[in-house]
Amino acid sequence: MSGAHEILSDEDNSVLKGLRGHGDAWIVGGWVRDFLSGSTLGDLDIATTLKPSEVKEIFPRSLMFAEKYGTVTVRLDGAEEKMWDVTTLRSDGGYGDGRRPDNVEFGENILSDLARRDFTINSLAIDEDGKIIDPFGGIDDLGLKILRAVGDASERISEDGLRIMRAFRFLDSGESGIRTFDESLLEAIKSNIGMIESVSKERVWSELTKILAGRNSREIISMMDSCGVFNTILPGISIKTDLKMTTSYLANLALVCRDDDRSADELVCGLGDFLRISKEESEVISFLHRCKEVDFDPSPESIRRFRVALPERIQKELLIYSSSLADLSEFINNIDLVSPLKAGNSPLIDGHALSKLTGLGPEKRLGRLKAWLHKKQIEDDLGTPEEVLSLLEAIDWENSDHEEWGALSWP
Repeated sequence: MSGAHEILSDEDNSVLKGLRGHGDAWIVGGWVRDFLSGSTLGDLDIATTLKPSEVKEIFPRSLMFAEKYGTVTVRLDGAEEKMWDVTTLRSDGGYGDGRRPDNVEFGENILSDLARRDFTINSLAIDEDGKIIDPFGGIDDLGLKILRAVGDASERISEDGLRIMRAFRFLDSGESGIRTFDESLLEAIKSNIGMIESVSKERVWSELTKILAGRNSREIISMMDSCGVFNTILPGISIKTDLKMTTSYLANLALVCRDDDRSADELVCGLGDFLRISKEESEVISFLHRCKEVDFDPSPESIRRFRVALPERIQKELLIYSSSLADLSEFINNIDLVSPLKAGNSPLIDGHALSKLTGLGPEKRLGRLKAWLHKKQIEDDLGTPEEVLSLLEAIDWENSDHEEWGALSWP
């Protein structure tokens, strides 16, 4: 398969060989696009004349979750981590709800299958002999960096509102910059912007994460905003596009929303109304929103609290997010300079020992005192229980207001 064949794995070739032993099969879509444009290659998608049940017979471990749409997820023995989406050639019926075809008709013609795809750069295939099949000028559009619909742009967009989100994702061509919308496609997007409302939260969020993680996300986010996409997918949330974007989709979403004046909890609640954000993702965005004006104290005490009080993912996302807003070089350099804690992260004094020593019962004052001692242990890098207990002389633990005793946290 000239060129392409040389970079396929043995497993890829095994799947293609298995299918071609019973029918025809083509490499299609994004893999072909990325191969031709020299981009990082993703998963191999395959189109075939075989019906889903026939694919299952060849590869018994296949998953049939999308069988009614003609797609089988092929799995091989001995290749547990790899999967291949194999889809029977199709000719879709109408899109009555703007989300999915009313019916799926299987076909035998690769050209008919490519004709039902969204954009010319995705309507490409490679046959068994290594020949590129390009009926709609996708190769030329790759070279010209133009994103063009297959056939009538308005018809393609009106079939599935998700294609609006996909269009913005495919504007990003990585190190080569961004593609340009074909004029008719841009007009179709603007005219059908409300179609996004019929798309599920999961699908919108999935596309948005890829856009936000892209190399050219800043320019594309700005274009999305000017076309009214954010007014549609995040109504009522203040959006900022004139900013320095990062490599993290979560940090970028928090940055895009940083001018919204609601609280962190209110913001993630609002985002959750329109996007299918996971609990973990919501926690990250909420924390970043709370820290948008935080002062990064570069002292060893602050660095130690940062390391212990925050989960590693929060640390990473916060540094990425905040580095786009301010110079954190001193703080980041000090992270590497501050030695690991002598006694580790856990408290050297437990509640039972502290209660026995102070006479405090199982009450809030005891819990707050234990928390304060742990905080000081981390800040001062104390290595023994005796050092920690000596701190009791520095606090009026019997009479002062325990609500004012600080616990381990950052900032």
